[in-house]
Amino acid sequence: MKTRLAALALGTALTAGMAHAETTVGVSMTSFDNPFLTILLDGIRSEAATHSDLTLSVEDAQLDVARQLNQVQNMVANGVDAIIVNPVDGAATPAMTAVARDAGIPIVYVNHPPAEHENMPEGASFVGSDEKQSGTMQTKAVCEMLGGKGKVLVLMGPLENEASMVRTRDIEEVISQAPCDGMEIVDKQVGNWNRTQGADLTTNWLTAGIPFDAIISNNDEMAIGAIQSLRAAGADMDRIVVAGIDATPDGLAAMRAGDLDVTVFQNATKQGQVTLQTALDMAAGQSVEGNIWVPFEPVTPDTLDQYN
Repeated sequence: MKTRLAALALGTALTAGMAHAETTVGVSMTSFDNPFLTILLDGIRSEAATHSDLTLSVEDAQLDVARQLNQVQNMVANGVDAIIVNPVDGAATPAMTAVARDAGIPIVYVNHPPAEHENMPEGASFVGSDEKQSGTMQTKAVCEMLGGKGKVLVLMGPLENEASMVRTRDIEEVISQAPCDGMEIVDKQVGNWNRTQGADLTTNWLTAGIPFDAIISNNDEMAIGAIQSLRAAGADMDRIVVAGIDATPDGLAAMRAGDLDVTVFQNATKQGQVTLQTALDMAAGQSVEGNIWVPFEPVTPDTLDQYN
């Protein structure tokens, strides 16, 4: 009987040890429909595949701030070891940070900066790319192609999105200074990162007869939409410069076709991998930086082969 009890106790201890070794990470994504975010999520999953004792629980916030907060609350209630959030709205992150911190669960934001990213609280971190680089690289490349002069249309992401705001501000800052101060923004419109909206806005500009030399888009999806409308209208693609950001597969394909002139590589796969690594480090009690940067890289037809 003692032997059986000892064996039972040993088995229970082993089971408890195995359960302790299992790590669960909750992931809330802004949307499953965004091509760039799909690459980001694939990066998280590819890193997860290297950990045999890891379980991912992935949720789609469907662009809904309240839904995302509820997902974080449910993850806390389910006792996950760490939480990853790709925020719908950076302004909404303090509430999610507070929920996670109160439960003693580390939270890592990815790609879209949280409101508190300049001074991340203990138990929280942000992994992304410095948006100050993205719009600046993009616009300087356009400036060079235009010889520092020309009329520019701007396709913006959501106004509440910090990446969109910074990328647009980058464009404005570059063209306010020599040698690019011969450029002029003639209109800016919100396309919400969306290809169809980018196409519709470009059609509106063409219908209104607004003269322009370049369309600078906050992301590749809207730029591709602009290209579709330009082609449908029979525009001279050799004369008009079109620029995006993210270097998505579709964006690179558009560049190979000779339609997209500039993009900026945001390494979504690397962001996803580093985010999960950071979440696991924090779950293990390790100290991490408040902001972890994955550098942007400018892409033009001259450097395109490096990104195939």
